[in-house]
Amino acid sequence: MKTITTTDALVAYCAECATHPYVTIDTEFLRERTYYAQLCLVQVAMPGEGTSGAVLIDTLAGGLDLAPLYDLFRDENVVKVFHAARQDLEIFATEGGVIPKPFFDTQVAAMVCGFGEQVGYETLVRKIAREQVDKSSRFTDWSRRPLSANQKTYAIGDVTHLRVVYEELAKQLKETGREAWVEEELAVLMNPDTYIIKPENAWKRLKTRTNSRRFLAVARELAAFREEYAQRKNIPRPRVYKDDALLELAANKPKDSHELGKSRLLRDGRRGEIAEGILAAVKRGVECEEEDLPDLQKQREKKQGSEALSDLLRVLLKAKSSSAGVAAKLIATSSDLDRIANEETPDVPALRGWRLKTFGADALLLKQGKIALSATADGVKIVPV
Repeated sequence: MKTITTTDALVAYCAECATHPYVTIDTEFLRERTYYAQLCLVQVAMPGEGTSGAVLIDTLAGGLDLAPLYDLFRDENVVKVFHAARQDLEIFATEGGVIPKPFFDTQVAAMVCGFGEQVGYETLVRKIAREQVDKSSRFTDWSRRPLSANQKTYAIGDVTHLRVVYEELAKQLKETGREAWVEEELAVLMNPDTYIIKPENAWKRLKTRTNSRRFLAVARELAAFREEYAQRKNIPRPRVYKDDALLELAANKPKDSHELGKSRLLRDGRRGEIAEGILAAVKRGVECEEEDLPDLQKQREKKQGSEALSDLLRVLLKAKSSSAGVAAKLIATSSDLDRIANEETPDVPALRGWRLKTFGADALLLKQGKIALSATADGVKIVPV
């Protein structure tokens, strides 16, 4: 199989790719030791059989410029096909400032085509391409050179079988008229803002049950400092300090290095730039003005009978998703169902677009008591009231 290590070879290959309606793409990367993913390999395949038209692009080869690949990503005459594309797109958005357009995600398409929720690549290859994928090299170190024969075989298989999967799913979507459903789902992945992590918002990922807005203010500042420091040094967040240490610091609010040294969970951050950043962050959180404290996410007051209605909506969702051949999670989340049951005018995806027609309209009728559900030997039936 061909490995591209020079810019000239990449230019020639991408020019040939531009003559085809689509290409399949995958990446291999490392993220254990860095904040941003280290791109180690890009696999690309044009339409064809076996390994014909498929290459490995060695992104670690000295002097290789990925600009020709990014130009291909911008070519709107060529569909870029991925499976579970989010991490791949994040890498390209971060490293190249580009998001492939148009692009197709076979995991999303498979959910629309009834293959289940977040179906894996191996499953689709087995069911559609009737092939087996050797995953023995999945957790190898992709930054080491030379790549072994097993690594190359594994990597190229992630784009050669993907051609068959894509063609079959695209065919099914066209036959069912659901192409727009997939495009709607991919809109979030196409938005560059999806891949921008702002330090001031990092605290929202923390898991805490506290009701103290002051505690959250300190946690917000500590999370923001950690995020900014990790991005600047390109190291994983836990290398700065872990979540449990952050929450301990937010609770104890150390005022100086002596109090900071008493932390049970803080290991290597008791001195130097990290220690200074922690103390400054705690001070900002403690001194934060009342009107600038984080707003707690108010628990929605549950209406009487709403839990029963939520349960009925789950039954309806299961019936509707089975009938439509679409993964239930793609139609509505548990949060969507609870909001429909509790709120007068819930603004949820389940009540918009194709989801409204597939499920949301009947969900509202069920909520209004205009339809009922009947369990029969053939499944759940909708009964007008």
